[in-house]
Amino acid sequence: MCVVALAWNCHPRWRLILAGNRDEFHGRPTAALQRWDDAPHLIAGRDLQSGGSWLGVSEEGQRLAVVTNLTGFGDPDPDAASRGALIADFLCGSGEHAALPISTFDRFNPFNLIVIEGTSARFLTNRPEAESQDLSFGIHALSNGARQLFWPRKDQLHQDLSAWLAAEADDPLTLFGPLRDVTGAGAEIQRPVFIDGPAYGTRCSTVIAVDRDGKGMIAERRFGPNGIVEGETRIGFDWSANNS
Repeated sequence: MCVVALAWNCHPRWRLILAGNRDEFHGRPTAALQRWDDAPHLIAGRDLQSGGSWLGVSEEGQRLAVVTNLTGFGDPDPDAASRGALIADFLCGSGEHAALPISTFDRFNPFNLIVIEGTSARFLTNRPEAESQDLSFGIHALSNGARQLFWPRKDQLHQDLSAWLAAEADDPLTLFGPLRDVTGAGAEIQRPVFIDGPAYGTRCSTVIAVDRDGKGMIAERRFGPNGIVEGETRIGFDWSANNS
């Protein structure tokens, strides 16, 4: 992902609301949102180049994970491990990175990561040094800068999600509206929430909603060059206590 905002346990109806955009080169092969054949409890898109993912949920352990790359630390290392492996292993609950050991974080290019498991949420990063910290109930947002820094598209999406919650909106799919905002400034740090370029741009928008009973929905809207809509997928999932 390149920009994401999530509301965690801060609304009487919604346990979790997430809205975010993945920006990538349109030529990078990607599988649409689906239940994975090798792990049916896991629902995510799949990077067919490196095998991992950028965002997904799992019905086992009531897990969610989302990662963004992190700029400002030099050019990425082409030989570094894929950050998508952090998402896949954590959501599968198996693999080298399932427990997200900080000791392995130096193998990856810079990243921001949010994970949820049951009733706990954490923020993890590997720059400027590896760290893991619990997230409080509230609204949190990430983009390609450090979490505490002003970053226009991140802060805009944070405001949009806050306004949506305050308005007592009952249809999470309306969050696809602010995810399509193209009104940002032109500088790199001031990209809009949605990027509609011909070679590089927003590949998909994702909305996740989980109510207080654990009934969940994840929806993905996919885009081709110049922001042309190419498809949409919605999948329900269960985070109830009986399915944990």
